[in-house]
Amino acid sequence: MSAELRALRDDPFEQLLRLEARMRAARLDVAAGEAQTWGGLGFRINDVWLVAPRDEVREVIVPPRMTRVPNVRAWLLGVANVRGSLLTIIDLRQFLGMPPLDQQRTQRVLVFNSERFPAGFLVDEVAGHRQFVSNEQRREIVGGAGSFAPYLLSAFVRDGQPWLALSLHKVAGSDNFKHAGL
Repeated sequence: MSAELRALRDDPFEQLLRLEARMRAARLDVAAGEAQTWGGLGFRINDVWLVAPRDEVREVIVPPRMTRVPNVRAWLLGVANVRGSLLTIIDLRQFLGMPPLDQQRTQRVLVFNSERFPAGFLVDEVAGHRQFVSNEQRREIVGGAGSFAPYLLSAFVRDGQPWLALSLHKVAGSDNFKHAGL
């Protein structure tokens, strides 16, 4: 039996963590321009177009009916029952320091692909999947991205339109996100 198979048998959880870390590093390499193409789900907040890595969004849903949670920050809109599981709904616009938007028909919730953080992020509009090539990458845009900057992987420009590559993992891992209570 090879050492790799023995390690898998002895500690499968550790092997899964290592695999996840390698996959995350590969995704960052792609967003950093070391691969030929990079793709994700396009969406809009205010007048800013963003794209989240494909593997970070499990699904897109219409904003569900929510139950408010007392003593939390305004950007934590509440919890919702989505197919039998509780999902925390975050207004990404407010989380990033922008004023809330009145309910719009175009709003959607990006369901975060994480068992650890069952969350959905309310956005103004979803534009579908976008694929970018390396010559469309513009890292210099990241520095001037204001409140988006700490959560960005990179940026792209296509047909004069900037697209900020926003990591939902960075959002969920931030101190602000972890301290939603008042």
